[in-house]
Amino acid sequence: MVNETMMQYFEWYLPNDGLWWKRCAAKADNLKNLGITSVWLPPAYKGTSQEDVGYGVYDMYDLGEFDQKDTVRTKYGTKEEYLEAIRSFHENDIKVIADIVLNHRMGGDDTEVTTAVTDSPDNRLEQVGGEQKVKVWSKFTFPGRHGKYSDFVWNHTHFSGTDWDENTKKSDLIYRFTGKTWDPDTDPEKGNFDYLMGMNVDMDNPTVVEETKKWLEWYINTTGLDALRLDAVKHISFPFYRELLSWIRKKTGMPLPAVGEYWSGDIERLLYYLDSVNNEMSLFDVALHYNFYNASISGGSYPLNRIFDNSLVKERPEKAVTFLDNHDTQYGQSLQSFVEDWFKPLAYAMILLRQDGIPCIFYSDYYGNPVQNRPLVPNLGKLIKTRHEYAYGEQRDYFEDEKVIGWTRAGDEEHPDSGLAVVMSNAEGGTIHMEMGTAFAGEEFFDAMGSCTESVTIDQDGFGDFRTEGGNVAVWLRKKGFENLIVNE
Repeated sequence: MVNETMMQYFEWYLPNDGLWWKRCAAKADNLKNLGITSVWLPPAYKGTSQEDVGYGVYDMYDLGEFDQKDTVRTKYGTKEEYLEAIRSFHENDIKVIADIVLNHRMGGDDTEVTTAVTDSPDNRLEQVGGEQKVKVWSKFTFPGRHGKYSDFVWNHTHFSGTDWDENTKKSDLIYRFTGKTWDPDTDPEKGNFDYLMGMNVDMDNPTVVEETKKWLEWYINTTGLDALRLDAVKHISFPFYRELLSWIRKKTGMPLPAVGEYWSGDIERLLYYLDSVNNEMSLFDVALHYNFYNASISGGSYPLNRIFDNSLVKERPEKAVTFLDNHDTQYGQSLQSFVEDWFKPLAYAMILLRQDGIPCIFYSDYYGNPVQNRPLVPNLGKLIKTRHEYAYGEQRDYFEDEKVIGWTRAGDEEHPDSGLAVVMSNAEGGTIHMEMGTAFAGEEFFDAMGSCTESVTIDQDGFGDFRTEGGNVAVWLRKKGFENLIVNE
């Protein structure tokens, strides 16, 4: 058994050159050697335009196959290139996680006139206007596909509301269609957060549910994907995914692990959601993300020994996917809260080298982001490789100090030369007397991050004095492990 490590293999500012799926296929071998076990790929279906990152969903049956929205390919390439990328990952024993966006549709092919009431954008439970006629982009006929794979045509009865009236050209209110209600089983932010954007899909409509099931089964059979990343789950009726995931697993006979994006830093909301879906999925640990973000902007005043407080990885580790940043937290995006550069090596050590949670690496942290002039995270490749090779065995924590914390991993027989010690500080440097175990007595340890140049020798009782420099992290490996830690980028 090896440690699982996920990578989000995209970011918001990728070039619109149609070559992304080819780049994915070309990098599969490198990612395997690094220790990546699964990749989360961007939404692969046709969006509102060729430049769409994938979340402005237009036609989920069009994976870059049909001439729609003035393009055949998506931003990332064609259907065949997408399938070839998946095959390449599978050939390298890397699982593929598909991004599933079911909450909304955008870019309708035609308008319809219907009636709606208006609700306040700040409190969707507050009706601020009576029934009126509205002209909405609710007709999705997919003329370029000509009914291939599905002849389902979407109309206003399949949606519960929108934020755009073509008659008035206004988008300052939420238009809730006559006879529709916001589903109460959603996040309570803004009174009720059923509505997010575009044409809001009505998950209470049995016809919509059946079409969604049909599409998901088709998608899995067509692509051979291994797992699901579920977008915007807090905006969809909580029972919906509980039932859908149970159904699709029985239908396909596949385990289909799933991780949901429930964007809230409130640990109680994350735990409540997991209970509501009977733990049918994991969740991204958004609460931990905000701990990392707040620590990074604190100027060293954040108590590091409390970094895991009120996080999912602490409260329910078996359901936590830990991460630092993603495409939404990047600068200029809707959830901007990018962890500052100096803190990222510390935070990545915390999610990669500890025993709990499945860590997710952000693409631009590993490769850098030239569009936004963001550097790659120093030594991130070494941290990922260290997780893959050496981060095994019993964990002992040393979290007594607010500024200098550490832990050790005792290694195991299955992974040669495994075992390590980690020390980090967000202020001045320091040393912690930590136990590795008597099996390590007499062994030398070296800092794989390179900031500490002197080695540490484990005493006869199995302890060593492990140091870190200020605002830094040191990862101490046995001599042979240190010498064999080679990362081929």
